[in-house]
Amino acid sequence: MGDEQAMQEVHDGDVGKLELLFDRHHRALYHYFLHLTGNAAASEDLVQEVFFRILKYRHSYQSGTTFRAWMYQVGRNVHLDYLARHKGEVALPQEVEEFTSPGEAPDRELQKKQQTALLLRAMAEMPPEKKEVLIMSRFLDLKYAEIASALSCEVGTVKVRVYRAMRELSDRFLALSGEKAS
Repeated sequence: MGDEQAMQEVHDGDVGKLELLFDRHHRALYHYFLHLTGNAAASEDLVQEVFFRILKYRHSYQSGTTFRAWMYQVGRNVHLDYLARHKGEVALPQEVEEFTSPGEAPDRELQKKQQTALLLRAMAEMPPEKKEVLIMSRFLDLKYAEIASALSCEVGTVKVRVYRAMRELSDRFLALSGEKAS
């Protein structure tokens, strides 16, 4: 059963299908929030809040809408509410170990950890709207059309935002690593 069909059944009253959608998407949604907040506990809470809102606002889901795009639109709203409640708090990047693979050669593993730490630091310093579009496009592998739907903008706008965010991330990473941008 596809996501859209399952969500349509939730919309029509079969709320048990929400479990299927949760099983399919909670991990990606958790990583989305983890990248945005840098806080594992808060990310888990935000995932729960998204699925609570999906249930609460299931009647606003429109047939023909991509479920993932709609879910991330709900997720953006949940994150904005979270930011308003935690205004002024500084998010620290998550642990580097989460992004490394066990069994690598020690020197390669160290180099990868250092680069990952620099990348996380560079991302943490980026404006939230640029960080969000990078997370959606590069970490969650959402299609530009899905991102456009979640952000309520045109696909061309998403392409430009991703390009600019990647350039800024690259510049920040190179500055942190002591290299010059080309």
